[in-house]
Amino acid sequence: MPHTPVNHRRRRRLLRPVPLAVAGALVATAAVALPRLTPDASAATTLRGYADGRGVKIGAAVGDTPLTSDSSYTTVLDREFNSVTAENAMKWDAVEPSRGSFNWAAADRLVAHAAAHNQGVRGHTLVWYAQLPSWLKNGNFSASELNTILKSHIDTEVGRYKGKVYAWDVVNETFNEDGSMRGSLWQTKLGTGYIANALKWAHAADPNAKLYINDYNIEADNAKSDALYALAKQLLAQGVPLHGIGFQSHFEVGKVPSTMKPNLKRFSDLGLEVSVTELDIRIPLPASSAELAQQSTDYKTASENCLGVPRCAGVTLWGVTDKYSWVPGTFSGYGAALPYNESYGAKPAYTGLSNGINPNA
Repeated sequence: MPHTPVNHRRRRRLLRPVPLAVAGALVATAAVALPRLTPDASAATTLRGYADGRGVKIGAAVGDTPLTSDSSYTTVLDREFNSVTAENAMKWDAVEPSRGSFNWAAADRLVAHAAAHNQGVRGHTLVWYAQLPSWLKNGNFSASELNTILKSHIDTEVGRYKGKVYAWDVVNETFNEDGSMRGSLWQTKLGTGYIANALKWAHAADPNAKLYINDYNIEADNAKSDALYALAKQLLAQGVPLHGIGFQSHFEVGKVPSTMKPNLKRFSDLGLEVSVTELDIRIPLPASSAELAQQSTDYKTASENCLGVPRCAGVTLWGVTDKYSWVPGTFSGYGAALPYNESYGAKPAYTGLSNGINPNA
């Protein structure tokens, strides 16, 4: 989902100050519990270790720049996460900037890194209204031409990563806040039927990948989630290969919806996987200690809301560290949204998330 600005609303351990060693530098942290960094301890006491222990994913959206240039970033990424999502590298403008001319370099790097570190890959995203290349946005294609272009794109991208991507956000952000369909290029030219077609084409390209519809502000029981629920029921009744719903979960501190868990459960009750796909919790800057404590509680609550529901496949954060977060550039005056600060110190949010994932916490 995010990168370019879009209109979103969008082992219990003793707690003591502990310095975190990252890439040879000591970074002071808040008074939170941190995992020991020795290899024999990491499997048991990291986010990844807890997630592995209960058979779910703990993921992070990954940018190509830090992946290739910041060893502190990859140290944390590989220690703490068993799943990765391409922040931008698999979006249409990145992979097909000119019609028929593909650039897979960044996406291939992420897939290769994940394979080398035993991490799953979530594909993001095949059909979205944003981050489309100019040739596609301004091409004035007929409905027939656009349908052909869309099928070719899905066939090509999903086919390239067949067997290497365990789940795809096939269709992203299709609804307005009132539950009406968003007036995208796809909706305007092809009608709502493009959603079923995209899922069918993706399934044909990789029958083993789990296929998702992904959206924001659907965590609560509201008009938008009601509309998605109705669509999901309709698609399932038609035999369309829809396997999961992605709840982006871009929250403001203190505002995790009270109806989140029962709302996720009603989708799960349809037989669908549910996943938190883009979790971050933004704070007005500068963040106070009380707000950081509330953020920790919110991370615990949000993760428990998903993991407490049948068929929850896991939780993915939209980033690793505040150093590369999209939040300050999109929500003026907000930031500090992720569990690691800009110096890779674990914030109280790390403890909250850890306790939300650890079944013994």
